[in-house]
Order: sequence, then C-alpha cells, then structure tokens
Amino acid sequence: MGRMNDKVAIVAGAGSIAEGWSNGRAAAVLLAREGAKVFAVDRDIDSANATRDIIRSEGGECTARQCDVSIAAEVEIMVAACLDAYGRIDVLFNNVGMQVVGGPLDVKEEDWDKLMTVNVKSMYLTCRSVIPHMLSQGGGSIINNSSTAGIRFTYANVAYSASKGAVKQLSQNIGVQYAARGIRCNSVMPGYIATPSITDRRITNTNSTSAARRYQVVSSVPPGMLPMAYSIWLRMNPGSSTRPN
Repeated sequence: MGRMNDKVAIVAGAGSIAEGWSNGRAAAVLLAREGAKVFAVDRDIDSANATRDIIRSEGGECTARQCDVSIAAEVEIMVAACLDAYGRIDVLFNNVGMQVVGGPLDVKEEDWDKLMTVNVKSMYLTCRSVIPHMLSQGGGSIINNSSTAGIRFTYANVAYSASKGAVKQLSQNIGVQYAARGIRCNSVMPGYIATPSITDRRITNTNSTSAARRYQVVSSVPPGMLPMAYSIWLRMNPGSSTRPN
C-alpha cells in the first residue's frame, strides 16, 4: 500500500493473449500493490478475470469488466460502471493495441482501418469519456501506451508505426490542453518487452530464419534485459542448449 491509496485506476487491456504477464496485467497488479482500486477492462472477460484474481489473491481490490474499447457505446457503459463501483476515476491506462506487419504495398485497406480503430480511436474514446469526470473531481492522470515504433524504423511496419506516432501526438495534445486543469496525459514508448504478444509476434512474423539474428533483436535492449532476451531465444529454439553469440 502506498502511492495510489484511495485512487481508482481503469486499465484498458488488462488481460493477456496468452499465459504470462502482458503490459496491461503487470500495470494493473502494480497499481493495486500501490493501493489503487483497479477496474480491469479487456475484450476477453476470462483474461480480465485472471488479472482480477491475481490482484485479489494479494489482498488488493479489483473489478473485471468486459469491454471492446474501440466501440463508443461500450466505452460509455464501461466508464459508467466504474463510477458506479468506485465513485471516481483517477487514472486511465490505455494498453489496447494490435499489429499488422508490412509496408504500404502489403497492408490491406481493411486491416489498416481496423488497426487505426483499435490502436488510436480506442484511446480517443476512453479519453473522451473519462476527461469530464476527471475535470469535475479536480484532476487525474492518463497514460497511453505508444511504442518506439512511433518514432523510428525497425522493420516494415507502416500501419502500426503510424498508429503509435498518432498516440504520441494524441497524448501531447490532451496533456497540453488540460494541464492547467489538473489532468496529466503522457504516452509511454516501450521497445521490445518479452510479453506473450511480442514474443509470439517475433516468432511468427520475423523475416529472418536465423535464431542468432532474432536473439540479437531482442537483446538490443539495456543489459539488464539480456536474461529475458535469452528466454525468448529458448522459446524460439526449444530443446537447444547452445546460446547464440
């Protein structure tokens, strides 16, 4: 119990697509450990329930809620449910996202539209819904999960990169507009993290057949993350006992 005592946090994308710790699940649990009442939102209610159960097993308070945050009506109902449960909203953490790999000649128009709806419109919708309540209570904090892909090229990933650049500017605009009224809005820009979605994506979508090359990609993060990079390499190469150079 600590920095978030008596605060209420909505975590959108609080589940995980596979067993393990997604960014959203980790953030929800950490917020609860700091004393927040967590409203764990995910399109997959079973996954949201799993996050809720972890929090409750540690003595924290959490309510799970099914919601597709790319749909305006569902967002409004979800926010109302959070207010009914806890009476306020102090934090909104937007963690929902998807990826379509490829350049402009590869990505289908319908996939581009879906990705922009999930990655950008969903954050606009949740921000639009919570800001009036934050204003009425005197402030709050919004955190939108962007990516280093929004500021640099790593591989052909045009739709995802464009969406994450948009998230960065969405956050900056909201942050500047409402700073004087007590609302902070920031984007975080993580690189490679060994979440289930990132690990599975690298295994499935990499254009390289070289295990050493894939290891090099995931090990290009700060030195403290090298053991995590090695664990990903082992998943890519089950049964191997040889670590790449």
